Formats: sequence, structure tokens, C-alpha cells
Amino acid sequence: MSIATLSDVEFGVELPTFEPDTSLKTVGTFAELVGWGGARFSDHEAARKEGLAGAMVPGILSQGYLVAMIHQWAPPAEIKKIDTVFRAPVIADEPHAINGVVTDIDDEEGLVEVDITVTNEKGETRVFGTASVKLPQ
Repeated sequence: MSIATLSDVEFGVELPTFEPDTSLKTVGTFAELVGWGGARFSDHEAARKEGLAGAMVPGILSQGYLVAMIHQWAPPAEIKKIDTVFRAPVIADEPHAINGVVTDIDDEEGLVEVDITVTNEKGETRVFGTASVKLPQ
């Protein structure tokens, strides 16, 4: 169900899972476009030589995917704030899932708080945080 207004939101509801495109091609292209071109984002072997598990997804792309997940759930949402903690790298070419759950609704301000996580296929949390989202009343 797509959320249009604050009254459509229920406390504790889980947002639909979002599966981001973590392909090496997409990650490398994004990194290049934002001026972060380099092996750690575009070449698994070179990233391993830097001590990483493989080429990683830039944090700002992960945050962009978090925003995309929220907009998929609630297209008119205005993201007021996203606070994230990067626990471990999100590795390119590995499947990841982004999930969210509504943890607070402020009827007076029209704000919804969503706890968000990025997990890999092993179920390990790579990124977590909270988004503050304003919705039409």
C-alpha cells in the first residue's frame, strides 16, 4: 500500500523491503559521477589489496537507497533527516535488503520516524539508522 497522508501510517508497520542495485557497474558509475572514482568502488581485486572484502558501495549511495525505499513506500514524503551508522561495508555485487519500521508518529508536526537497516544475504546489519519523514496531513 502506498502512503499518501499521515493518517495512512500505522505505528509498528514494516515498510516493503527494498533491494538496491549494488552491481559493480552501478556502484562504479555512481562513484565516478560524484568524483570518488577509485578502485575501492570499481574493482574487487584492487579493493582487496586495500584490505577490503571487495569493492564497496559508497555511503552516500547507501543513503540514497534509504531515501528511495521511503519514497517507494510514501511518494509524497519529505525527508527531513536521515541519521545513519555504518557498521560494516556494503559490498558491491552482493545482494542487500533495506528494511524499515515505523517507530513514532507525531500527529501535531506531521512527522513519522522510521528505523532503517541495510542487511546482506547473511542477515548481517551493515548500516542502520533513523529517518524523520514529513507527510501531508
